Amino acid sequence: MTSEKEQLNCYNKGCGKQFTKEQDGPDVCEFHPGGPIFHDAYKGWSCCKKRTTDFTEFLNIKGCTKGYHNPEKPQPQVQSVESNYDDDDVSIKKEPKPPREPNPVKAVERPRSDEQMVPIPITVGATLKDAIAKLRKMEVSATENANSDEIQLGTCCKRTSCGKAYEGQESKNEQCFYHAGTAVFHEGMKYWSCCQKKTSNFDDFLKQPGCTKGVHLWIKAEENNSTAVCRHDWHQTASYAVLTVYCKVADPDTSTIAANQVQLVLSIKYDGGRGVFKKEITLEGAIDPARSSVKMLGTKVEIKLRKMEAFSWKKFEIHEKVEQLE
Repeated sequence: MTSEKEQLNCYNKGCGKQFTKEQDGPDVCEFHPGGPIFHDAYKGWSCCKKRTTDFTEFLNIKGCTKGYHNPEKPQPQVQSVESNYDDDDVSIKKEPKPPREPNPVKAVERPRSDEQMVPIPITVGATLKDAIAKLRKMEVSATENANSDEIQLGTCCKRTSCGKAYEGQESKNEQCFYHAGTAVFHEGMKYWSCCQKKTSNFDDFLKQPGCTKGVHLWIKAEENNSTAVCRHDWHQTASYAVLTVYCKVADPDTSTIAANQVQLVLSIKYDGGRGVFKKEITLEGAIDPARSSVKMLGTKVEIKLRKMEAFSWKKFEIHEKVEQLE
């Protein structure tokens, strides 16, 4: 049995606070009884109308219902799989295979553009590491200047998955543990791009502790997170097609570069998150994503794509839609 003063965790959606039985009451907990909704880039809860495109703001949406705290951790649902065979049917008859006929010679078909996208591994160069270190020092200094005595008690840290509330001057000296990457939802799995600890349970995803250590951000500076057009060009060798995007201080933790055999999708955040370069490219030739690579430097990003066939491309990108032959 738990004592009246033992610290417990509340597992109600949107709360996540610690409490004791002495502090609990019928209107102490503010939570969301509904489930999360993700639609057309908007995020919200089914029980209330507030929607946002920012995932951190979604996590900080105040609960719309009051009640008691919930110390019981929800159990993941286990789906049972029923067999399609009777218990007595232990043998499976196999039809004899027809004699193999010689394969006809087929023309090489272009891979389908709707194949699954694969993240291309990123290598961070020394020049970018130095630039990121300088930028983070500037951000820490700006954060310390923003953390003035005007911060209201109870203000939540703006860093993703921190959840700490401002309780006075001592809160400024606490370490902040947060996720520097972005939330990823793919094929029923949920994880952060910075640590990729995957789970199918949304509550477990929200409870994942941050993998990055820093200082709390009580007041979030305004960001111009608009899509930008960066200068980019390409060159090729017999084996590789190389795309170079010229942007300063790209963020490897929040940028994503993925491809299949004929598609390349870029989302590169740079200059401290103030700029984002996004582009979807239909490649003229086919590539091998598993043998491709990305190198991020202080002033540019080099995307090295391994060609499936050693021949010269006339151009890097095709704009017209390629019809798939059945």
